[in-house]
Amino acid sequence: MENNELRTPLTQRSGSSFLKACFNATNAFLGIGLLTVPYALSSGGWLSLAFFFLVSLMTFYTGILLKTCMDADPSVTSYLDIAERAFGRSGRVTVLIIMNSELYLVATGLIILESENLYKLFPNFMIKLGTFVIFGRESFVLITALVILPSMLLTDLSILSYVSATGVFSCLIILCSIFCVGAFGGVGFHGRGTTLLNVSGLSTAVSLYIVCFAGHPVIPSIYTSMRNKYQFSKVLLFSFVLTAITYLLTASESYLMYGDSVESQIILNLPTKEISAKVAIYTTLLIPVTRYALMLTPVANAIEGGLPEDYSNSKPLRLLTRVGLLASTTIIAYVFPYFENLMAIVGSIFVVLASFILPCLCYVKISYSSYRSWDYKVMGIVGIVVFGTIAGVLGTYSAVAELVKDY
Repeated sequence: MENNELRTPLTQRSGSSFLKACFNATNAFLGIGLLTVPYALSSGGWLSLAFFFLVSLMTFYTGILLKTCMDADPSVTSYLDIAERAFGRSGRVTVLIIMNSELYLVATGLIILESENLYKLFPNFMIKLGTFVIFGRESFVLITALVILPSMLLTDLSILSYVSATGVFSCLIILCSIFCVGAFGGVGFHGRGTTLLNVSGLSTAVSLYIVCFAGHPVIPSIYTSMRNKYQFSKVLLFSFVLTAITYLLTASESYLMYGDSVESQIILNLPTKEISAKVAIYTTLLIPVTRYALMLTPVANAIEGGLPEDYSNSKPLRLLTRVGLLASTTIIAYVFPYFENLMAIVGSIFVVLASFILPCLCYVKISYSSYRSWDYKVMGIVGIVVFGTIAGVLGTYSAVAELVKDY
């Protein structure tokens, strides 16, 4: 997990400073959700932002719970270790499946993201192979896969890691570019977004808000990399505040600019002739190219780790695994080009599990002897689990129903 979505912080075991830890943590949470949060606000209305703040508070608290779980056992250094410490080998395998499934779907979303933005720039493009013609967006899905292919064949992704770590700056560039389009591009902030609450779109909105805070699988690595671990709570608070403000500003300015006509990606609304819009679009185009291989490499490693020892180190088989993953995500992106539905499913299922439910269950399991009575902390944890479960079920149903309807 996209991590997730555009979440690949750089950490060093030698000890990260406070500022570097803040950067890594912010980079873990500030990512692809920036493009969909305006659509979330448009779907749910202004009052749905109450759920945005609620989600941010809950996920901040579950981040602290993960840190507490690690403090209980110094040998625990990763999310997988926390799950194994709480639930044994089965817990580790479960979390591994959840994390890799999220990464796989986020990687698929990156191809959709790239193809839709290229299609916006070149709407009349097509591929002709004799009498066979591939039109528009579908052609860019194939082109995106070909552009990404060389990065999937690399064994050293350190260069891409450093490029992808600029995600924070990319998001800030996109935020400022959207503002410039509204302020100087003739669009304006004329209050087009006037809906207070749209109950029918609330589940979609909440699912997309959840995607915005989906960096929990990398929290343990950030914590263990810190030089002064007692500052971790401040680091997490700083990253959450900066992330929430950036998301909130992007959603608000976009909704005021385009109202209920906000696209699944705000970039698709921007006029391509404006310089500031081009800056946002081209910045967005860099994201899939630099992040895709980083997203799928842990998935490929997990697959190779499950192979017999005679095959797991085979270079041809490793390349075949990576090309196969690229081909499968390309097929899904070609057949199901619904970015907002895919992200809603990611939020409703995988992020809910990794960022809401599992941190609470692991904490209760590891610290159960200290919390046998129903004090305020236990009640809060139960509340987070209940909220995550309800949001996950309703969000998944809504996203799948919308996907079936669109398809």
